[in-house]
Amino acid sequence: MSRELLRNLPLFAGLTPADLGLLEEASHEVRLEPGAVLMTEGSPGGSLYVILEGEFEIRKRSGAGQVVIAVRGAGEVIGEMSLLDGSPRTATVCAKRASRLLEIDQRAFRRLIESSPTATLSMLHTVTSRLRHTESMLRQRETLAALGTLSAGLAHELNNPAAALKRAAAQARELLPRWQQAHAGLHEAGIEEADYPELGTLAFVEATEPGDQPRLDPLARSDQEEALQAWLEGKGMENPWETAPALVGSGITPEAVASATARLPDQAVPAAVAWISASRSLAALLHEVSISAERISDIVGAVRSYTYLDQAPVQQIDLHRGLDDTLLLLMSKLEPGITVHREYSKDVPPIEAYGSELNQVWTNLIANASEALGGQGEIWVRTGVEGARVLVEICDNGPGMPAEVRERIFEPFFTTKPPGQGTGLGLHISYNIVTVHHQGQMTVVSRPGDTCFRVQLPTQLERGPT
Repeated sequence: MSRELLRNLPLFAGLTPADLGLLEEASHEVRLEPGAVLMTEGSPGGSLYVILEGEFEIRKRSGAGQVVIAVRGAGEVIGEMSLLDGSPRTATVCAKRASRLLEIDQRAFRRLIESSPTATLSMLHTVTSRLRHTESMLRQRETLAALGTLSAGLAHELNNPAAALKRAAAQARELLPRWQQAHAGLHEAGIEEADYPELGTLAFVEATEPGDQPRLDPLARSDQEEALQAWLEGKGMENPWETAPALVGSGITPEAVASATARLPDQAVPAAVAWISASRSLAALLHEVSISAERISDIVGAVRSYTYLDQAPVQQIDLHRGLDDTLLLLMSKLEPGITVHREYSKDVPPIEAYGSELNQVWTNLIANASEALGGQGEIWVRTGVEGARVLVEICDNGPGMPAEVRERIFEPFFTTKPPGQGTGLGLHISYNIVTVHHQGQMTVVSRPGDTCFRVQLPTQLERGPT
């Protein structure tokens, strides 16, 4: 390795001949074939490498695969982060074609930094520019991953009411001919609903309020079904074993049926009971359709509110609405064993904020709390007022964080998850949204059984001169 070649590399351009001599003695050349792996993400740190010839692909795990975050060529440095902070390798590096590198061990690198201000500044510039590039790229992937999670949750939340709506509509189509047939039977028996309002009362009014019906224990329900079936058989009704359970299940007692049909001639009772049964079933199905449609409308409204579509970037927002919308969209991520408690203060005023960005903060904090609980536990979402600021707390009763984790929790790329399962940017992004974009504060306290993220926000954003 000639000193002239070393001097032509930007990192070593300011070294003295003596320093170049020491570096030449402490380094050696490495050759790699195409496809060879130079270092693996998560492996212990080691030497610094300078690419003399060839090209290398830098890959980082993301989910089940890997994403290429950079391609390095001749004159560029690889592996500097592990040498600077003693951390494991942050990415996997593979040769794209036949390549030559200069390998510099840790002691030689330390001497280089101590003896050459130019090399120090060059290394600092390299590290900061790469951190900005990597953070920008992974931030975009983090946002896309969050959108994917929300989309999956949204599809799950919409599927239930949509399926119920479809099922109710299909049942209503099947039931309608029965209702029409029973209605025609009433007219054939010479019965007009206007002359017997008690029939309409039993058929419609109570059927629209299923929540008010008393719950029967199985034994009492069976007794009422048997009594009503026997009564219907006595009136000559066909298939009373089908009609009786349906009527009792909808909250009608045998006494109510007997009272409503008391003025009817015996030959009209079967048609009247069939019409009441079909009417109540239709009313119940229409109620289910209404509930399902309202649920879909609520979810769509929550998505629109969550994203603040068609609204200015900065506007007056309702914190409680944003928290509720976030919880609604994360419902599928919150496992059945997790209970969420809302403790909202009535004193919290609307605040001026970037609404969609704050909702991203709530999403990250609630999702992290859910993951910390491991499917079992409690989450508290609290709001309040502290002086001139509003306060949002998101707490859980999970295992808590060790002190060494808590101290670094807002650092970029810091994560306790295995490689590929987290970028370490969620809380860093949230911290920047709160502290930089909203001039607020974000802190965390944690001990076993009590971890709490506290977000303080001003009610008005300060704007610089325009």
